[in-house]
Amino acid sequence: MGEWTGLEHEKSEPVLDIRIDEAGYSPGDACVRDISIKVGRGELVGLIGPNGAGKSTTIKAILKLIPHVKGEIKLGGSGTYAYVPEQPLYYDTLTLWEHLALAGAAYKMEEQAFERSANELLERFRMTDARDKLPGGMSKGMKQKMMLMLGFLLKPDVYIVDEPFIGLDPRATKDFLRLLEAERLRGAGVLMCTHVLDTAEKICDYFVLLSDGKTAAQGSLDDIRGACGLVQGDLFDCFEALTE
Repeated sequence: MGEWTGLEHEKSEPVLDIRIDEAGYSPGDACVRDISIKVGRGELVGLIGPNGAGKSTTIKAILKLIPHVKGEIKLGGSGTYAYVPEQPLYYDTLTLWEHLALAGAAYKMEEQAFERSANELLERFRMTDARDKLPGGMSKGMKQKMMLMLGFLLKPDVYIVDEPFIGLDPRATKDFLRLLEAERLRGAGVLMCTHVLDTAEKICDYFVLLSDGKTAAQGSLDDIRGACGLVQGDLFDCFEALTE
C-alpha cells in the first residue's frame, strides 16, 4: 500500500492505541517501559528489535497475558482483534476443520459466514487436502498456516501477529501477504512483530524499534533513517546502528 508519512500516521483513525508505562512479570521488575504505539485503519506497523529487546513482552502486555501492566490499551472500531502467536497452539485431538469450527463458534459467527470464510481460507492457503488432518500429522509450515487461518477467520478490525513468517515457504508467504493486503484495503490495522527485516521494509508503513525494553526510534523508514543518520540506509543498517 506504500509507505505512510509520519503525518499520515498521526492523522489516521486508530484501531489500536497503546500506551505502556511499564510492564513485567513481577512487581517492581519492569521488562518494558514508556512504549506508545498507534495502529491506524489500513496501516501495518512493524514492531522490531533484537532478541531480548522486549517485543514479546510488549505483545503480551497488549493482550493482558502478563500480570503487571501499567498503561492503557484502546481498541477502535468494533473492538474485534485476532492474535496469531509465534508458536502454534492447538488441540491434539481436533482436526484442522474442527479448530476452525471451534473458533467460529467462539466468535459467534453465523453458519453460512463461517463456511464461506473457512473454505476460502482452505483454498487460499492450499490446505483443502488437510481439512480433516490432526495437527500432529502436519509439518511446521502447515501448523503455522493453521494459525494464520484461525486469525483471519473473523475478519477483525485489528491483527496482532507475532513472527508470522517462521516455517512458511515462499508460496505460503506470498499467500499470507496477499491476504494481509486485502484485509488492510478493507480497513483492518496490523501490528506485526518480525525479525524478517527485508520483508518488513517492503510491507510496513510505520516502524517501532525496541531496544533494552524501550523505544529506540519510531516512524516511517525515512524517520528511522534520520534517527540513525543513514539517509540511504536500509532497515537492517538502521536496526544495527540503533541497537548496537
